[in-house]
Amino acid sequence: MSEDTAIEVFSVDSLALSVDATKWKFAIQRRREIDALFTELQSAKPALFNGQVLLMHDYAIVDGIMRGKFLQSDYASFAAWQRWGRPPARIYDCFGSAAILSADGAFLLGEMGVHTFNAGHIYFPCGVPDPSDIRSDGMLDLDFSVRRELFEETGLGADSLVAEPGWTIIVDGALVAVIKVFRSEMSAVPLRNLILQNLTREQQPEFSNIRVVRSVDDFDPMMRGFVKKFMTQRFARA
Repeated sequence: MSEDTAIEVFSVDSLALSVDATKWKFAIQRRREIDALFTELQSAKPALFNGQVLLMHDYAIVDGIMRGKFLQSDYASFAAWQRWGRPPARIYDCFGSAAILSADGAFLLGEMGVHTFNAGHIYFPCGVPDPSDIRSDGMLDLDFSVRRELFEETGLGADSLVAEPGWTIIVDGALVAVIKVFRSEMSAVPLRNLILQNLTREQQPEFSNIRVVRSVDDFDPMMRGFVKKFMTQRFARA
């Protein structure tokens, strides 16, 4: 689904996400095609790494709680599924996302670098969860995942921001974005400058630029539908 009218929005108080031993049949049945495609992708973008990722295969939102079940697979299979248009495969692209909100009411987003799989796209700091986000009790800690991605992609520690309670869930077909708002005491321009300064310390940062979005007039075609849907509702509330 790509039409904005097809995108659903939910507010939840908490998450209950588990990881089980389910095998992804898509990754098994199309292994040779997947490996061939990923070899091509790595040839074009050598920075791509075929690590392990966690993909959601079932979920429900009931009584203010999002419950989900995740399986473990390889990034090559996930990338192939995306490149082939996300065909029905009993899986969801579910990830945590950090919406950085400045003191003067603007959101700060990053433009993906040319070396990344989604080069040129404009996102909140986000990333597919991986095994490092699994707690000792076997549950997926998406809050930890979001804070990790926030620091890795912007250099901002979550302790320097104030997290709003709850989560916003954006469902766009097989895409499920789980968004946490982080408020800064800094206004947009100095906050952007701080993030850009942080990026200069990285050898190969995920973001090549930081965009400031103050209203729907600042939207860009390279922003995904879930990003625009979230900000549209937030700006309307403001």
